Amino acid sequence: MRAVGVALLNLTGLGLGYALLGRWARAAVCWAATAALLWVALPADPDGVPGGLLAGYLIVLGLAAADGARIARRSPRARAWRPAVAVGLGVVLLAVPVGGAAFYVSARAEAREQMLLDRLESGDERVAAASLRPFGSARGAYASALGVYRGLAEDHPGSRAARLVPDRLKAYYDAVAAPYRKKQLCEAVAPLTYLRTLPGTVGRKLLGRLADWPDEPLAESLYGCGVSRLGGVGGGGEELGELLRTFPESASARRVGPAISERIADQVAAVKGDEPCAAMDVLRGLGATASALPAADVSALRADADRGVRDGVYACGVDQFEEKKFTEARETLTRFARAYRGDGRARHARDIAIAAEIADDRPSAGRRLPPSGRPGGPRMDLVISNDAPNTVEVLYTGPVTGSVTLKACGGCERYSAASGSRLACKAGRDYPKARLRLPAGSYHFLYKHGTGATARVDSYSAGSKVQPGYSYTSCTYVIERDRFGLDLPTLPDVYEPASGTRG
Repeated sequence: MRAVGVALLNLTGLGLGYALLGRWARAAVCWAATAALLWVALPADPDGVPGGLLAGYLIVLGLAAADGARIARRSPRARAWRPAVAVGLGVVLLAVPVGGAAFYVSARAEAREQMLLDRLESGDERVAAASLRPFGSARGAYASALGVYRGLAEDHPGSRAARLVPDRLKAYYDAVAAPYRKKQLCEAVAPLTYLRTLPGTVGRKLLGRLADWPDEPLAESLYGCGVSRLGGVGGGGEELGELLRTFPESASARRVGPAISERIADQVAAVKGDEPCAAMDVLRGLGATASALPAADVSALRADADRGVRDGVYACGVDQFEEKKFTEARETLTRFARAYRGDGRARHARDIAIAAEIADDRPSAGRRLPPSGRPGGPRMDLVISNDAPNTVEVLYTGPVTGSVTLKACGGCERYSAASGSRLACKAGRDYPKARLRLPAGSYHFLYKHGTGATARVDSYSAGSKVQPGYSYTSCTYVIERDRFGLDLPTLPDVYEPASGTRG
């Protein structure tokens, strides 16, 4: 009984069995071992006491109990106290290490919970910091925070931190989808697309109802963003195409066709307004966007846009002419006449293009649009001869507008500046000619001399008035630079009319 009592007292880790026997050195060893264990173990750490240290401590206690029991059986001093008291005291004091161990296990569990809560807070901080930046630069931080939440839920399912993860995921979705809630629909497309991928990486079980939440907001954002870009830079085709491919049965997808149709109708009306060129450009963009979309009923709207573009090109050219942008007007209306040969306005478009080309060199020719009809009444003859070794195109505008091309004159030559007016256009010589039948009125002419080897010859513009009862003639020729290369020559004006049959 004495040996049992000493062994139990030593098992408490307090060395009381040795103290009862008066073996203070051995008791000090027990105290030192217990102190070392407490030094390492407290405060409680989530990882607990190292296994080697705990095993060593238990070995020390076991040895102390065995050694104390051995000494108690042989020591006469052990007979000085009652063994029953020692056993009872040992049993009672064993509650100290047992209770301490239980407390330590509880403290360690709480420390572990706090560690997990700290980890949860670190995820929250990453979400908060990421929410202050654009999604493109914050995506990595969001992914890192999600990894924290996922790890807590999967690796520590019974912890207090894991029970808070569903609420944190809701806040996470709110943070990522903040542009959508602020109605910044173009900025919302990327983060909502990211959220829609999470069920495949995180799992639907963890996300719960959040797994399908991004579908409707993403469809709304694709629609709103795409429609806001219709006719502008980008055209909205990427967003609307993604909407029609990903959510073809959604309410947002059903609104695409009507939205494009309405925008086309608005721009068709705008073609008749003050900015027809801008409206035409928008219609081109709308047509290109509609034709690229996967839904057949939407791509069919390209035809409506194309009809508007046709009207827009013509209206744009006319507007440019009226605003004295003659070079642009000529290019626009020339393209119209070539692209829409069967259109009833093609002939008038060519007339305006001719007038614009003349007005580019002779602004007075652009004071008003050429008439769309042909005037009646008598017509006078204008015979134009070409005394030049190159072809000549003559453009004219007035009561009527048109052009005529004169062939190059075989055997004709360029004249010097001094002799040109005297030697050119001799009477009785057979020059290439063109006869124009013109109604009376004021006309503007542009003589365009050849291409290639003769491209350096100046074009020449002039004006003349055609009066009833007269016939008119004009002759064009080329004069050379003088040998010092001072001035480019000009071609003679249309001869002023005179009475009789020749001007």
